[in-house]
Parts: sequence; C-alpha cells; structure tokens
Amino acid sequence: MRLYAVVAAGGFRRYATYRVATLAGVFTNTVFGFIMAYTYIALWDERPHLGGYDMSQALTYVWLGQALLMTCAMMGGGFEDELMERIRTGDIAVDLYRPADLQLWWMAGDLGRAAFHLLGRGIVPMVLGALAFDLALPDSAWTWLAFLVSVALGVVVSFAVRFLVALSAFWLMDGAGAMQIAWLAGLFFSGMLLPLNLFPGALGDVARALPWSSLLQVPADVFLGTYAGWDLAGAYAFQTGWAVALLLAGRLLQSVATRRVVVQGG
Repeated sequence: MRLYAVVAAGGFRRYATYRVATLAGVFTNTVFGFIMAYTYIALWDERPHLGGYDMSQALTYVWLGQALLMTCAMMGGGFEDELMERIRTGDIAVDLYRPADLQLWWMAGDLGRAAFHLLGRGIVPMVLGALAFDLALPDSAWTWLAFLVSVALGVVVSFAVRFLVALSAFWLMDGAGAMQIAWLAGLFFSGMLLPLNLFPGALGDVARALPWSSLLQVPADVFLGTYAGWDLAGAYAFQTGWAVALLLAGRLLQSVATRRVVVQGG
C-alpha cells in the first residue's frame, strides 16, 4: 500500500505543478458559477421549492457543482487519455508486466489528482459563492465530514467508469468516441446541468439509479442534509455498491486484456 500512497502523492504534485492552469480553472469555475447561479435564481423565482430545494439550497447546489466538476472529473480530464495512448502504442504491455496492479496504480494517481482539484479548484469558487449569495452551509462538522466521505466515494465511482472506458481501447480502433459519450453521460446524469430531482417520472428514477449520480447529486444532498441516519447509510451503500461493481468489472476487463496481450506477445 505504501507504493500506491506514493503514486497518489505524485498525482497530487503533478497537477499542483500547473499553477497557471489552476488559476485559469478557478476563474472559469467562478464565472460559470455566477452564470448558473443567476439562471437558478430566475428559475426558482418562478418555481419556488423546485425539486424540493429552496433558493438557498439551489444556489448551494450550483457552487457544489463547480467545486466537484474537476474533482470527480465529470467531463474527463484525468488519466484516461494517457492510458488509452499507452494501449494504442503497445506500451501497456510493459505496465502489465510490472510488479504493481494496473488498476490500483491508476486509481491511486487519480485520487491524488482529485485531492488537488478539490483543494486547488474547489475551495475558492465555493468561498466566493458563499460571499456573493446566501448559501445553505452545514452547521455541523459531522455533515462536512459526511460530505467528504461521499465525495471520496464519488471519485472512486468516477475513476471506475473512466477506467472501463479507457480499457475499451484494447478492442476499439480509437477510444475517443467512447470517452466523449462517457463524459457527456457524466455531465448530464451527474446532475451538473440540473439536479436530478427535477427530472420527471421514469427518467428521474433511472437517472438517480445510474452511477453518475454518485458524482454530484448524492454528495450535494449529503451536504444539504437531505440524508441523515439510515438514509445516509443508504446513500453510502449506493455509492459503494456502484464503486465495487464497476471496479470488479474493470478488473475482469483488465484480466481479459492481459491474456490478450500475453497471447499476442507469445
């Protein structure tokens, strides 16, 4: 485990190197946060308590989305492009023969990336949003802790989805199309554009049951105090279930790909 802790720390330092890009990202998240906040204000003025949120909770949801956009890589931007390139060039064969688990290696690096983005691109927009609007911030330290646990589970789910999509490059001529479909699904079904509670009927039920809801909708509801007691345990179980299922699917796909590489190499 020490090896993967070092890899995670390296992932954090890697993204911390790009300071200008981080400042640009903070600026972009803040600008889009204000645009979406005023859009939500207009919408909630017409439909108060839409989706079960009051105005303050809706605005909080907006700024949580900006804080978690890169943390949970809803639009990609993590390891997946590099992994697909290594598959395309054949360098992945070297990775598979290393005395380290391929999935754990990339997940550790992605956790480091997520930690940096949460601190580097998440805190400042959230603070600026809290200064400009009346946000529904938790009073209890336990709620903040519960939120961070939910975010961590969301990051793992996000990694597991992107790992599966990246491994598709073993069978596709170009995995870019699959990756674009994945990040479009992540952007829509995470609740980044609109809270999933606003989706009507069966669409809402399906959207909330998909793994992408773990990236924003579930952590946001934890932050807003929607989940407590057994409901909070159920939210964690939902995220954990998807994380385990997707990681196991990724491990199975990794095993199939490894056998393919071994056969071709032989």
